[in-house]
Amino acid sequence: MAHAAGGPLGQGETPTVRIARGGERRRSTMVWQVLSAVALLAMGGIHLYLVVWGGTGGVLGNLFLLNALGGLVLAIAVVVTRGQLLAISTVLGLLFLAGTLAALVLALTVGLFGIESSLEYELATTTLVVESVGTVVLLITTALVLRRR
Repeated sequence: MAHAAGGPLGQGETPTVRIARGGERRRSTMVWQVLSAVALLAMGGIHLYLVVWGGTGGVLGNLFLLNALGGLVLAIAVVVTRGQLLAISTVLGLLFLAGTLAALVLALTVGLFGIESSLEYELATTTLVVESVGTVVLLITTALVLRRR
C-alpha cells in the first residue's frame, strides 16, 4: 500500500492526506473578492440611486452614472478574473473606491470642482461609511491577492 506522501506504508503507520494549500488560499481570497464586489456594487448603487431617484443631474449626475457603471464592471472583474488580471482588477477597484471616497471627503470639506456637499444631503453619511469600509475591504483583498502571487 502506498503512503499519501508517496512512500510505502509501514506497519502501524496511518496514511496521511495532504490538503492542497492552493485551493485553500483561493477560497480564502474568494471571500474577500466577493466582499470587495459587494462594496463596489453598493457604492455604484448609491450613485445610481442618487441620479435616478435622488434627482442629481447635470455634470454631477453624469459622473454618478459613470461611477455606477464603473462599480458594476469592477465588481464583476474582481469576482471572475484570475492571476494577473485579478491583481489588476483588485488594484483598480481599490483605486476607484478610494478615489470616490476622496472626492466625497473633498466635497464635504473644501469643495471639489465648485461642488460642495454636506452630511445633510441624502445618503451622504451612508456613502461615507460604505466607501470607507469598502476601501478597507479592497485594501485587504488587494494585499491578499498580491501576496499570493
